[in-house]
Formats: sequence, structure tokens, C-alpha cells
Amino acid sequence: MYRHLPKVFICSAPFKSHSFRRVRSRLSACVACLRWLSTSSLIGPDNVVRSNLPDINLPTNVPFHQFLFEKCDQYKNLVAVEDYLSGQKYSFGQLKEKSMRVASGLHRLGYCKGDVMAVYSCNQIDYTVLLLACAATGLWFSALNPSSTPDELRRHIVHSGSKAVFATPNCVASVSKALKLVKPQESQVKDLFVFGEAEGFRPFQTLLDDNGQMFPDVDINPVEDVFILPYSSGTTGLPKGVMLTHYNCLANCLQIASSIPTTPDDRALGLLPMFHIYGMVVVQLSVILGGASVVYLPKFVPETFLQCLQDKHISLAHLVPPLVLFLSKMPSVSQYNLKSLKRVICGAAPLGVEVTLELLKKLDHGITVNQAAGMTELSPVFTIDTTSTPGSAGHFVVNTLGKIVDTDTHEPLGTGGVGEICVKGPQIMKGYFKDKQTTDSIIDPDGWMHTGDIGHVSPDGLLYIQDRLKELIKYKGFAVAPAELEALLLGHPDVQDVAVLGVPSEECGELPKAFVVKKPGSKVQEHELVKYIEDRTAYINRLRGGVQFIADIPKSPSGKILRRVLRQTFL
Repeated sequence: MYRHLPKVFICSAPFKSHSFRRVRSRLSACVACLRWLSTSSLIGPDNVVRSNLPDINLPTNVPFHQFLFEKCDQYKNLVAVEDYLSGQKYSFGQLKEKSMRVASGLHRLGYCKGDVMAVYSCNQIDYTVLLLACAATGLWFSALNPSSTPDELRRHIVHSGSKAVFATPNCVASVSKALKLVKPQESQVKDLFVFGEAEGFRPFQTLLDDNGQMFPDVDINPVEDVFILPYSSGTTGLPKGVMLTHYNCLANCLQIASSIPTTPDDRALGLLPMFHIYGMVVVQLSVILGGASVVYLPKFVPETFLQCLQDKHISLAHLVPPLVLFLSKMPSVSQYNLKSLKRVICGAAPLGVEVTLELLKKLDHGITVNQAAGMTELSPVFTIDTTSTPGSAGHFVVNTLGKIVDTDTHEPLGTGGVGEICVKGPQIMKGYFKDKQTTDSIIDPDGWMHTGDIGHVSPDGLLYIQDRLKELIKYKGFAVAPAELEALLLGHPDVQDVAVLGVPSEECGELPKAFVVKKPGSKVQEHELVKYIEDRTAYINRLRGGVQFIADIPKSPSGKILRRVLRQTFL
């Protein structure tokens, strides 16, 4: 086996009476040899890459709530979730008890396995209660951005076939408007619940007050039965329901824990929105499985964010690049004592090397900054950096295989070869809801998920993400679908044709920008179209990159927008 090693790595000669310097040199060579052996073995002769950590046992016969309830018994008296602004908190024991009460209440109202619950809420501790109650009842938990417009809510309610809607008081008006837009034959909604009080909505407290005696005994097949139904734009187009099973979610939480272990000594920041898969699974569920507590914030307010990090002695912060940029550049950060913060994990979009180094320089008390890569369809994590290598998305997580394939031939590429990132593992979704054709287009017959991301793998098995094949725009870690904005703009009476691209932004990642062809004789102005979109979509979808008027939209013979040509010409 040694004939393939570089000569400097061959350590067959015994250490005799060498000088200290020569001994140290030889020892260094031996260490390098071992490191070379351990990392080079991550990439097989077929160019398939495995994790740098050994595989673990992932139970296929345990529903998610059952696994977590056992953790609740183990950490019964410790704080599981806490709301920073109100001070309200639940211990692990209370989290289990309240989840069982809500499950009983839902069962009492006639909800049963397979029913979909639509949830429009900011981060708060009863969110976690409802999530676990749905798991225990076999219900599908389907969340959407609470700032969504009534029309976006309508589409979600109709497409998901939701039987009940849960909302915070500030979302009640939008939900009511959305339901008025739903045709009678399309609606399956039986009940409306509110986390608080609102006219026409049943208080969530009525479920918390249930006596728990109708807690259901549901037969759940963890591998087949859906637990959560988040909506993602997938690799292209309008939002799609992503069916994630109990096994998908539990497997990914355990995979994450292998790279980012938590203990009861940890306090994690719960700022990233839980309607997003990153907040729901990574920030929330994977953390409490280790006995750590999550401190929730409903939204980003600079002073509150920093005060929470300081007051609650946060040790683990899951962030996105704009928040890392804030910590690294804002002078006010130095006014707070953040020495409790030990680990920063950044995901949802690539984090630049320069920003990483700036944060390490600013918070110089010994923190680590690591990246993770994921997508909703992968529950969501498939790589985590455990080596603190700036710019790298890390190694593939345990029980996961990866490969880079040529975008034209789909043949696997060797180290350094740039192509599409493909992933195989237990975290791959069951499929898109009501869309087998699109499911089959990104999960090949051999079980590989084609992510639509472009990157390469280094000789030591680290993944570097460079670009995206897919057309999605990443604004502050959120996916903005160009097709959705294009469809809206094409509804404007002065717009003849349009294409939307993401323009680079150091602070936000990308900003949606519209390239518009006016109808003949039109005098429409940029600000009018920006306002037109602002009035019709969620805040993340606004045209922050502006509008540029052009003569025509380049397209292929089949009518597909040639975004690469647009980008080369105008950006």
C-alpha cells in the first residue's frame, strides 16, 4: 500500500541518534502521513465522497415525537424552550406534557393521521408544542412565512389541502382575506386557531387546556409517513410542498448532532425563522435533542439580538451570512459581553472567507465559525464544516455520500473538478407533494439527489460551493423564485416581457432585479413596478435590486429565458 505514498510520507527507517530537529521533522512527516491516509480514504475510486466521521445507527422504527419524548423524560427538569421577550419558558417535562395535551385536543376535534395543519407564526415556544403534537397525531405540519400576502396564503392553503390554520394575531387579517379568495370547492379548512386572542379564531390555549385523555395511539411508519410539509421553490419555479418523513427529520437531527453536538450546558439562539427548514430542524429540533435549551426571538432587532446573546449567555448561534456580517462590522457589537458565545454555525447561503476572518478577529475570545450546506429537500443538512476551514461548506455528514458530476455528461468528477453537487442519504425527501414528475427529475433512479448547486471537492473531502445551476435568488438565506416575480410583473398592463435575476450584495447575498421590456408606448417608471411588486408579495420577494428597462429578453428556441446571457450582458 505504501508505494502510492509521497516519499516524504514513508517512515520505515527507525529513529536512531538523530538530532532533536531531525526527530521533530520525522515526527511531523509521520503525522502528515496519517492525515494523508485518513483524508484520502474519504474519496473512493469512483469519485464518491463519504463523511469524515464514522456512520452511526439511525433508527427506522421510531417516530420523531417518541424519540424526543424520551429525551424530555431524560432532561425533565431542564429548560427546553424560552421566549426572550416575554420570559415564558417550558421545561422538557412541560414540553412533553403540553404537546400531549394539544395532540389530545386535536384528536378530540376529529383531526386524524394525514390531515395537514397550516401554520403562520413567528418564533415562539408554542410553535414547538404544536409541531410535536402534530407528530404524535400523525398530522402534517406545514408552515409558511407569516408575512406572506393573502394570495400566497391562499395558494398554500389550497395546494396543501390544509384542514386547520394556526396563526399569530398579526396574521389573522391576512388569513381571513386569504380564505375569502379560496373557492368553496377548494376549501377543506374546518377550524381557525390563534396563538392569543382574535375574533373568529379559536384560542390555541383551548388545546393547551385539554385534559390529555384523548391522546391518540397512532400507527406511524417513520420511513413512509410524512411529518412536516415545508414549501420550497425546489430547483426552479413556484413553491412546492416537500414531504419530509419522521425518519428524514430524525435521521438529519442525529446527523447534525454528530458534527455539532449539544449538551444541557448549551444555550442556543433561536432567531432564524422556524417556518424556514433551517430554523425548524437545525436551530430547534437538533438542539433540544441534546438536552440544550433554545432561546427564541421573533425577529432581528440589532440591540435585542445583542442583548439576548449577552443576557442569556448564548453558547451556540445558528446564523445566516447577513447576521455574521453584522457581528463582524457593526461597532456597537463591542459594547456587549459575548464571551459566552463559543460556536457560530452559518448556513442558508455561502459565507465568504473575508467575513469569516473578520468575525474571528473581532470576537477573539476563542469562538469557532463553521459553515453548513443544505436544502429543504434534504431535511435540510448534507455537509457541515468541523475543521474550521474558511470558505468551505465542510465534509458530508455521517451516513451520507456525495459526488460532483459533469453538468453535461453527468459523469462523476475527481477532486477539483467543478460540477453539480449530488447527494445520497437518509435525509432525502420522500418527494414533492402532488408532483412526481419534478421529484423524478431531481432524484435519479439510483437515489442521488441533484441539488442544482455547483461546486468542487478538495483532496481532503471538503466541499466548496461556487455557484448554482438553479435559478433561485438567495436573499438573506431565503429562496426567492424568479418565476413567481415574473408571473406577477407580466400581470402589469405596461409590461410586455420580463426576467428576474439576483444581483450580488455583500450584505444580503443577492437582490432580486427585474429586466423589463415595456409595451409599445408605455411610460411606466421603475418606482411604479417596484411598488407594484411590494403590494403583492412578501417582503423577501421585493425588487431590492431595482428595475432595468431593456429592448428584449434573450430566450432559447423553446422559449426558456437565457439568464446567463442576461447576466453577461447587463451585470
